[in-house]
Amino acid sequence: MQAENRNGWVHDTEGIIYSIAKLLKEHYVFPDIAKETARYLEHRLEGKDYEAIKNPETFSGQVTRDLQKISNDKHLKLTYTAKAGSNDQVISDKEQMEKRMLQARINNFGFHKVERLQGNIGYIDLREFHDPKFAAETAASAMNLVANTEALIFDLRNNGGGSPSMVAFLISYLFDCAPFHLSSFYTRQNDFFSQSWTLSYVPGKRYGDNPIYVLTSRETFSGAEEFAYNLKNLQRATIIGEATKGGANPGTVHQLTRNFSVFIPDGQAINPITQTNWEGKGVTPDIQTTQGKALETAYAQALQHIMSSCSGSRNYQFLAKEAETRLEQLGIAVTEK
Repeated sequence: MQAENRNGWVHDTEGIIYSIAKLLKEHYVFPDIAKETARYLEHRLEGKDYEAIKNPETFSGQVTRDLQKISNDKHLKLTYTAKAGSNDQVISDKEQMEKRMLQARINNFGFHKVERLQGNIGYIDLREFHDPKFAAETAASAMNLVANTEALIFDLRNNGGGSPSMVAFLISYLFDCAPFHLSSFYTRQNDFFSQSWTLSYVPGKRYGDNPIYVLTSRETFSGAEEFAYNLKNLQRATIIGEATKGGANPGTVHQLTRNFSVFIPDGQAINPITQTNWEGKGVTPDIQTTQGKALETAYAQALQHIMSSCSGSRNYQFLAKEAETRLEQLGIAVTEK
């Protein structure tokens, strides 16, 4: 049923809800939950609960809350994107890809900032994990820029996830060993398990065994959580910040109309060490602190490490002194180790 409210929003509420219900039953990773969620949406529709909604943003927000009420799956989401043109015209796959690629390039494939902090500490502010098919060159450049630092901070506080392949690509730089199994992914469509492994080759220099710190917040989500979860369980990084959002079910965007799309998880991540994942729980930090203090905490930890590891070496004493000076400048007490 198509309707127009007094603000001029033309919408096909019935068509959108029934399309979502159908896609849930066909694709959602847990079939029983899919059926229950679809019934709930249809019940809400039949009760005319969506008729009074005044704008598409509010509608998409309410439907998202309804989708997550039964499933508790934070990946399951209806999205409205304002676009010129008719609301019932579905955007082509080619046009979608072109727009995504343009936005990815403008955002430097998620690498918001890469720098060397005082004390010879690397810092990478990564906002999204893009597919290495497009982003490998940028990722390799970032990793090579910090390759000679004494410690490395990955800032994922504003990272909403992305490609598991990029997770594997970046983690491969942090291990100098034979390839090993990182994650498994179950897909409902073909009842199949795929595996993600570290790479035998990476462009440039591997990072060695220097300390890694990963910053998290309650907004850290999906692939960013996989990155933190893998490194935590491999005992390769110290996780600092807040517990993450808790979404471990990968999926696909389905375009419903030109303006509305729904993300439906059709798979499940499984860690080979824990035999489970972070769905609904998030990744618990090793050092819990607020989002705002996570970088300061990690930086202090890294500087303390440099003081401890470099003070006994004649060639590196200058670096230990630099770390001590920086800690004093920050007003952080120097801890003897």
